[in-house]
Amino acid sequence: MADAQGSAPASRFVHNKLRAEALLAKLKADGIGHHVAGKRVASVSGRTFETTSPIDRSVLAEVARGDAADIDAAATAAHKAFKSWKAMDPDKRRAILHKVADVIEAHQEDIALLECVDTGQAHRFMAKAAVRGAENFRFFADRATEARDGLNLPTRDHWNVTTRVPIGPVGVITPWNTPFMLSTWKIAPALAAGCTVVHKPAEWSPVTADLLPRLLLEAGVPEGVLNTVHGFGEDSGKALTEHRAIKAIGFVGESATGSAIMAQGAPTLKRVHFELGGKNPVIVFDDADLDRALDAVIFMIYSLNGERCTSSSRLLVQESIAAEFSARVAERVKKLKVGHPLDPATEIGPLIHQRHYDKVCSYFDIARQDGATVAAGGRPFDGPGGGFYVEPTLVTGATNAMRVAQEEVFGPYLTVIPFRDEAEAVAIANDVNYGLTGYVWTADMGRALRVADELDAGMIWLNSENVRHLPTPFGGMKASGIGRDGGDYSFDFYMETKNICLAKGSHAVPKLGA
Repeated sequence: MADAQGSAPASRFVHNKLRAEALLAKLKADGIGHHVAGKRVASVSGRTFETTSPIDRSVLAEVARGDAADIDAAATAAHKAFKSWKAMDPDKRRAILHKVADVIEAHQEDIALLECVDTGQAHRFMAKAAVRGAENFRFFADRATEARDGLNLPTRDHWNVTTRVPIGPVGVITPWNTPFMLSTWKIAPALAAGCTVVHKPAEWSPVTADLLPRLLLEAGVPEGVLNTVHGFGEDSGKALTEHRAIKAIGFVGESATGSAIMAQGAPTLKRVHFELGGKNPVIVFDDADLDRALDAVIFMIYSLNGERCTSSSRLLVQESIAAEFSARVAERVKKLKVGHPLDPATEIGPLIHQRHYDKVCSYFDIARQDGATVAAGGRPFDGPGGGFYVEPTLVTGATNAMRVAQEEVFGPYLTVIPFRDEAEAVAIANDVNYGLTGYVWTADMGRALRVADELDAGMIWLNSENVRHLPTPFGGMKASGIGRDGGDYSFDFYMETKNICLAKGSHAVPKLGA
């Protein structure tokens, strides 16, 4: 029985590798092009760039490198398609978007494998990426029929009726961590609202972004409703944020890029929605259920290679339990399995790119220079294929003034900071430029609610890890973002609110010159 159980993961690993090899052979032969007005096209300039796998640094494909000319073609296609997509009966739009979800689910295995090879994320997490992408389309599809709903605001002599209309063609710029799911998280509500989209995916993870528009066409989404242009931020990204036909920009990424996008969109008065960085605290009080807190702490920083904006990268733990709890964390960190992302047993795969790998590795020395202790990890890892692997890292003996407590590492890297009492925990938690999420573990619900009220963060979880609920608002404060995603909040961004005033004929109209 032990042999049979042990062979199942190994067999699955072999299956994953063989299927991935077939997909990659086709990808390399075909290359990755833009998708404009329903057609796959090369760059106007003819330029390309290589995309590589973090597993072994091998070239996956040649990718079309877009610039202003390609963005203009895509924006023109989105503008042309907008009128009919906006006017489509919401029930029909709902049916098409449900078909998109069906098509995504039919391709979920291939999406997961391509995402693993392209980003280095472990298969145990990416196996759910397509499912979550399909959920995004289903959720917003069901709300397409109510997207225009408003309010009746009556006075004695008038009714004021509000409604919403789609803002127009929008730009969506998505990041390289969990790229398929995050692309659908932005694109699905835009399409449900009646907008058309020009999508600029991250240059480090173009593979599933090349697949998505083809899946939408297969599902019956009209040509020009979703257009994709690959390339670099300084070329296609900048052109997208500056294009006059694009009415809004939804962006997920780092805070400095968000600032640049805001400046680039200012001359055309672009509406912007930003989901940016985080240096999120998880606060563990001494009365918490420490076993559950330990599981949540480990999961929220070491899952997805730590490359997630909502990761709890600062562990604030009460002094009375700090030493014992930190030791338990260190013990677990040392047992985490680093390995090939297609191996079902792997918990941490390679980091996505040489530049990001160098950044994360630099914080090993920064911790020591700051005077903190590297209690686990703190070194590159000799992983299979010679890719961008690092050891999951735990830093103790830190203060909140240290760089490892203030700067977003965006990797499997946790910094522990002790605190005395509730007031100091809140002060430390808020003493950063970011404000995306916060996590609080305590048996005292009164204290939990007080801390939640005081934390400068857009999302708080009490006695829980990050659990996604699509109707709820998702977004941050301070340098962590502008605006909210999720539920009706997404429609507030992708739509304009109009007020229509209806007179009852009973009020006196002012007379001039009578």
